[in-house]
Amino acid sequence: MTIKPARLSDPAVRAFVNAVNSHDREGFMALLEPGATMSDDGSDRDLAEWIDREIFSSNGHMDVESESDGGRAVLARYRNDTWGEMRTRWTFTVEDDGRISRFETGQA
Repeated sequence: MTIKPARLSDPAVRAFVNAVNSHDREGFMALLEPGATMSDDGSDRDLAEWIDREIFSSNGHMDVESESDGGRAVLARYRNDTWGEMRTRWTFTVEDDGRISRFETGQA
């Protein structure tokens, strides 16, 4: 079962998934706070390098299966041209202005 992005509870997470799936790098970056950080499988990564490699240059795509924590945590099938498809978890820290200051992902 997949949750359509338009049905995701948190507006920032909804916009994040839409930007990933439409390969909208500019829109994606506009969702992030200046100095935003991220981690992959528990290790902090260089955000710009990671998103280029794992999302935008490799056709990343998220199919969200479930959400929790008011929509700020999701389980998704994530696929890209490098790794194929895997079940992943994503958690988001969203600031009062609605922008994401941190996201964490990893295999679920």
